[in-house]
Amino acid sequence: MFESMFTDHDDIEYAADRLTDGIYQTNDGDEFHLRPRTLAEYCGQTRVKENLRIFIAAALSRGEPLDHVLLYGPPGLGKTTLSGIIANELGVNLKVTSGPAIEKAGDLAAILTNLQEKDVLFIDEIHRLNRSVEEVLYPAMEDYAIDIIIGKGPGARSVRLDLPPFTLVGATTRAGLLTAPLRDRFGVISRLQLYEPEELVQILRRDAGVLGIGIESAALTTIARRSRGTPRIAIRLLKRLRDFAQVEGDGTITNAIAEYGLQALQVDERGLDGVDLRIMAAMADMFGGGPVGLETLAASTGEDTSTIEDVYEPFLMRIGFLMKTPRGRVLTPAGWQHLGKVPPDDYDHKLGISDQQRRQLSFQDFATEAEQEWDDD
Repeated sequence: MFESMFTDHDDIEYAADRLTDGIYQTNDGDEFHLRPRTLAEYCGQTRVKENLRIFIAAALSRGEPLDHVLLYGPPGLGKTTLSGIIANELGVNLKVTSGPAIEKAGDLAAILTNLQEKDVLFIDEIHRLNRSVEEVLYPAMEDYAIDIIIGKGPGARSVRLDLPPFTLVGATTRAGLLTAPLRDRFGVISRLQLYEPEELVQILRRDAGVLGIGIESAALTTIARRSRGTPRIAIRLLKRLRDFAQVEGDGTITNAIAEYGLQALQVDERGLDGVDLRIMAAMADMFGGGPVGLETLAASTGEDTSTIEDVYEPFLMRIGFLMKTPRGRVLTPAGWQHLGKVPPDDYDHKLGISDQQRRQLSFQDFATEAEQEWDDD
């Protein structure tokens, strides 16, 4: 049922060892057997799940392949899991590859010609497809056919090969990088949202049962609240706290063990790790909260500019602790509060807001604005 045709490629390889990163890591290998197989087992993403249930049922009743599906959202939310569920619910084979793994048009042609009727082809990080490969994909998605060139020079000719009807499921963490022609060829486009703590508790409880881990309800809540709304991070923390429970306790993850382990792992109550806090502290202590440029912030913290921009900054913006302004990055009042520090008296003008607006703005306003800016990027 499941066939993988690539070795995992990460957008950000230099951050692959971060405990609080949603990107897949090599030590997450056993997460595959934890993944739910049906929509009924899948927790969270209620709207996406319900829509898929209807689309799949309709396709099965008509005897047709499901329309092509695009899933987008931050890493670790279950895009690959959903692709497996779609194939399982349709009762067909799932073949998996990734955008970086398909280097030439011939690679894609080989994959497509080996598909069986109504199979599901999952392409992870589809926004990283080469332009020449992407152009071969257009007729495959629309007409179930590919055009190949035979011969060279004046004698070259184009031959069209028919393909069996299939469903393409594309996944991306950067929907804005998809070209319009490719995006428009997907019949179903769904954005996966960050999970609520209650939903993560359900996932953790299920996975703890699969792994045979004893855990208290209070510990489940503690882990869920520090997982950045991401199931992959929650599962990773669960497995690390299992180690603490075995060595420092009796094998059961109590709330005390969870608090102790998370403190040792430097994961605070908002899911921030040591580097997140170091970046925020540098902005507050060295630059008065900002504005500070990316290059300057990188030099002062010893981190690479790409690492800050692609790994640390998005989550800090999403939860409303950091803002981008025309003059640079600025620490928000919520960020100052989390550090336990008081911003300077003249800080409001750095945020570009008036005193009246400052009194009206709440933490949620900053979080909503930051998350919208992250999505647009």
